[in-house]
Amino acid sequence: MSNPGRPQARGQARKEHILAVALRIFAENGYRGASIAEIAEGCGLSQPGLLHHFPTKADLLIAVLEYRDKLDAEKFHVDDPAPGTAALRRYVDIVEHNAHLPGLVKLFAIVTGEAAVSTAHPARAWAVDRYEKLIGGLAANLRLGVENGSIRADVDTTAVARRVFSMMDGLQLQWLLNPEQVDMPGLFRSFIDDLTVEITA
Repeated sequence: MSNPGRPQARGQARKEHILAVALRIFAENGYRGASIAEIAEGCGLSQPGLLHHFPTKADLLIAVLEYRDKLDAEKFHVDDPAPGTAALRRYVDIVEHNAHLPGLVKLFAIVTGEAAVSTAHPARAWAVDRYEKLIGGLAANLRLGVENGSIRADVDTTAVARRVFSMMDGLQLQWLLNPEQVDMPGLFRSFIDDLTVEITA
């Protein structure tokens, strides 16, 4: 008896393989420096075979970025409520995890940098939306802490969330430039420790 799920599973596995290869190549070369031909060759596919799954390079880039975010969200339960400072500790775990994945950090730095300076960049909308979601989500969790009394009532939760991601992204850039000298996880952990003392009721 045929199993209708098997072709679908094979197709999903192939897509994930393409995303993994594309992630590496985008991380090494940026969006503009990467080519569909190089990605297809890395996947063992023809260009038409690759474009069957992702019709354009822009489609592939967005799929890679969304796939990376999805994996992080699932691993660290980013979308689950975490009142107050518990939400901050999640990002300490994420930074420690990222320290073992320089390719991912490099991809993020390159693509967000390109998107920030070019309104026509295909990842521009993704980058804007990503920051809105991250800042909004963390601010909402911090407001839960205000409501339960664990965080001071006068704390501007949105401003605190912006500080967290500014520190996170700035440390990533410094770490990429000088990984031997910059203890990205340790510095971020210290920052969150100090911030926790600052905002705790």
